[in-house]
Amino acid sequence: MNKIYGLLKPLPDVHTLGIHSIKGLLEECQQSVIIADDDINEALGSVQSSVQQQKVIDWIKQYHITHLGISYRLDPQRASEIIGFLVYALKESHALISDGGSIVRIFFAGLPQSCHLIESRHGSLVSTFTGSHSSKETLISMGIEADQIPPSLIIGSEYDDLLKKIAKEFIASENYKYFKPENKDGYPEFGTQSDTMIKRLNHYRKLSNLPLIRVHAGPYGENRKEAVELFADWCRQLAKTGYLDVCSIGTSQLTQSNFDEDWQDLPNGGGVPIQTPQDYRMIYENSRPMLLRTYAGTKNVDQLAKIHEETINIAWHALSFWWFNQLDGRGPNDLLTNLHQHMETLKYIAKTAKPFEPNIPHHFAFRGGDDVTYIVSAVLAARTAKSHGIKDFILQIMLNTPRYTWGIVDLAKARAILQLISPLCDGNFRIYLQPRAGLDYFSPQLPLAKEQLAIVSMMMDDIEPHIENSPPLIHVVSYSEAIELATPTIIDESIKITLSSLNHIRKLKQSHQVNFQKFETEITKRKDQFVLEANAILDSIEQKIEYPYTAIGLYTVFTSGYLPIPYLWGNKQDYPHATHFKTRLIAGSMVVVDDDGMPIPVEKRIEFAKQNVRDSLSKARSHTLRMIGKSL
Repeated sequence: MNKIYGLLKPLPDVHTLGIHSIKGLLEECQQSVIIADDDINEALGSVQSSVQQQKVIDWIKQYHITHLGISYRLDPQRASEIIGFLVYALKESHALISDGGSIVRIFFAGLPQSCHLIESRHGSLVSTFTGSHSSKETLISMGIEADQIPPSLIIGSEYDDLLKKIAKEFIASENYKYFKPENKDGYPEFGTQSDTMIKRLNHYRKLSNLPLIRVHAGPYGENRKEAVELFADWCRQLAKTGYLDVCSIGTSQLTQSNFDEDWQDLPNGGGVPIQTPQDYRMIYENSRPMLLRTYAGTKNVDQLAKIHEETINIAWHALSFWWFNQLDGRGPNDLLTNLHQHMETLKYIAKTAKPFEPNIPHHFAFRGGDDVTYIVSAVLAARTAKSHGIKDFILQIMLNTPRYTWGIVDLAKARAILQLISPLCDGNFRIYLQPRAGLDYFSPQLPLAKEQLAIVSMMMDDIEPHIENSPPLIHVVSYSEAIELATPTIIDESIKITLSSLNHIRKLKQSHQVNFQKFETEITKRKDQFVLEANAILDSIEQKIEYPYTAIGLYTVFTSGYLPIPYLWGNKQDYPHATHFKTRLIAGSMVVVDDDGMPIPVEKRIEFAKQNVRDSLSKARSHTLRMIGKSL
C-alpha cells in the first residue's frame, strides 16, 4: 500500500510552522503529503458535530489518506475532545484499516498534557509527539523505514549529533551548577542613569571573553498591581544573584498598545501589565544595577520610545518594521502607518545614541518565510538603520527556526548576514552579534531541554569561530520555555548552562578534543549560495525602488513580493504578492518552491516581484498622501 499522509490543524489554532516542517521532512523521503485546507481544519475544530465529522471523513476518502496527523497546541482538554470525536467518527465510518478502511496510523502533536490525556484514553491507537524528537526519530515514528530516509538528512545532521553528544555528557556532569557570575563593576557609570550597554560591554571585554546576557522575563497576573510588584521582586532577585546583565521586560499587549490609558474592560493578553511611567520608574529602581529594556509600542511608537528613555534608561531599542500591526494582528496600525512611525522612531533613537535591534527576521521565519528571506530582511534592516543615523546595531539571530533546521544551515545563515552587513561598518556604524535559541526549539521534558540549551549555546561559538570574544551578547531563552514561565531561579540556571557550555566547548576546541573543521566546507558552500541569492534580491530592490530604506520603500518591498511569506494569517487576501509563493524544508533549509515542491530559482522570484513594484509603489504614495492630508 502506498502511504499518503494527511495533516490537519484544527482551527482556531494558528501554529502552522510545525506542520509544514513535518511536510517538508516527509516529502524529502518521497512521501505523498496532503495538508488540509481551512474548510477541513475548521470542520475538525467543530468535530463534535456529525456534519463536520462527515466533512473530515469525506476528505480522508477523497485523498485515500493512510497516515493521519493532527497538530494542536492549545488547550489540552479540548485537544483530547477533538481526538476523541475524531476517533469515534473514524470507527463509525469504518475508516480504520482494521475495519476495512484506509487509515493505518494516527499521529497527534501537541502539548505534553494533551499527549498524556490522549495516550491514556486511546493507547497505541494514537501515537503522540511533544516535539522532543530529532528529524530521524520523528520520521521513523511516523512509519518511514530507516532505508527510506535520504543520506543527506543523516549526513546533514552530523554536526547536530556531535553537539548533542557533547551537551548530553556535559549536562549529566552537572558542572554548570558551579558556575559563578563575574563582577561587571569597575567603571564609574555602572548601574547609574549614565550607564549604557556599550559602556558595560567595553568594560567587560577587558575582563572576559564571555558575552553579556540578556533575558526576556515577566510574570502575568490577573491583579495588575500585584503582577507589577511581583516583577519588581523578580528584578531584585535577579540583580542580587548577578548572572543577568540585561533584563528585557515582557510587557503586556496593553502596555504596548494603550500605555498610560484607561484599561477598564480591555482584555490583557499576558505579560507584565505596566500601565504608567511610575510603574517603569519603580521597576528601574528595583533592578539596579542591571540594564533594562522592553517592547516597543504598537501605536505612537516614538512617544513610548521617549518614555522608555526617561523612565528606565533603556539599554537599546527594538523595532519590528513590518510586524506588530494589523498585518499580524498584534497592533492597531496599518502596515504603512507602522513603517512611517518606525522610521520616525529610528531618527529619535539615533539622537539618543542608543543601539537599535531589529526584531524582524524571525517573524518571517515564524510564518514560513524561507532562509533567503530571513537574510534579506536582516540586511534591509541594517541598511535602513544606518541610513537613519543609527551607530550601534544589535543583530539578533534566532537559531533553530523552524526547529528542524540543521545547525550547519543556521551557521551559514548567520555568516551570510554578517558578510552582507559588515561592509556597512565604519567609524559611525558598529555591529553586535546577539544569537538566541528558537521559541519552538525546547522539549517539554526538562532534562532534555537543558541539553538542548547547551547544544544551542555551543553552536553560538561557531558563528564567528575565529573571533575569541564572539558573540558579545547572548539572548538566553530559558530551558522551561515549552511548559512554564521562567522564574528567577530557572533564569539563573539557564544562564549558568549557557555560559558554562560556551566555556566547555571552547576548552574542548583549544585542547583539540573536538574538531568541527570537517563541517566548514559545507557551511561555506551554503553561506556562499545564500549570499549570492540574497545579493541578487537586494540588487533588484535597489534598482527598482528609488528609496528602498524609507517607509514607502519598505512597504513596496513587502507588498511586491520580495519577501515571500506563505503562512500569513488574518490579512492574507490584502497581500497576494507577499503570500504568492510556497516554501518547504529541504535538506535542513527552508526553500521557496513551486506547486510540485521543487525549488524556484531566485531569478524567478525576482521577476515576479519586479512586475508588482509600480502598483505597490503607487498605492504606498497614495496612502501616504492621505495620511498627510489627515494630519493637516
